[in-house]
Amino acid sequence: MRYDLVIFDNDGVLVDSEPLSNRHLAAYLTELGHPTTYEDSIRDYMGSAMHRVHDLIEERTGHRLPADFDDVFHARVFAAFEQELKPVPGVADVLEKLTADGVPYCVASSGSHERIRVGHRATGLDRFFDDSRIFSSQDVGRGKPAPDLFLHAAERMGTAPDRCVVVEDSPLGVQAAVAAGMDVYGFTAMTPAEKLTGVAGPFGDMRELLPLLTGGDRAEN
Repeated sequence: MRYDLVIFDNDGVLVDSEPLSNRHLAAYLTELGHPTTYEDSIRDYMGSAMHRVHDLIEERTGHRLPADFDDVFHARVFAAFEQELKPVPGVADVLEKLTADGVPYCVASSGSHERIRVGHRATGLDRFFDDSRIFSSQDVGRGKPAPDLFLHAAERMGTAPDRCVVVEDSPLGVQAAVAAGMDVYGFTAMTPAEKLTGVAGPFGDMRELLPLLTGGDRAEN
């Protein structure tokens, strides 16, 4: 293994939640009088913490979202998770292999702790992640694209940033990993490779990830 710690993003990397989440976010924002398409939501909010939604809406319209926006949105998304959420194809095999080989790994997500756990329970990935392996933007002052979350995860896992690799699928997450001084591999299932600038390598299928983590020379940070 080329790295001492593998840090996974959650939404879109471990659980196939981005289509569900962004569909509901676009619909709810539109319902509140802020017309938003699914494509708009993917472009503006994918990979970000909820405060970005509030900040962009207020910046663009001069109006704040309702105080209960997060609670209502999450209730809708969690209900969808329970009915429809699936793990990203192939990711359970990756986690099985890392576990079998004794390679440390964790998740560092812009989502809340509750969102991470709901998604993991719904998909069966909770068997791979106890509390010591779960880190959320709730744990730090600034979410992605700031490096704080990834640096926090590395510190808690006892690993130097330059010995970590991040698996991300959003431009904001890639920016955060690069800013943290970590290598990052870009999962292109939903985001074109050309939008994930700064990655050590793009890949479109989870079966391609383990060879990236184990072979060749480390990319320069």
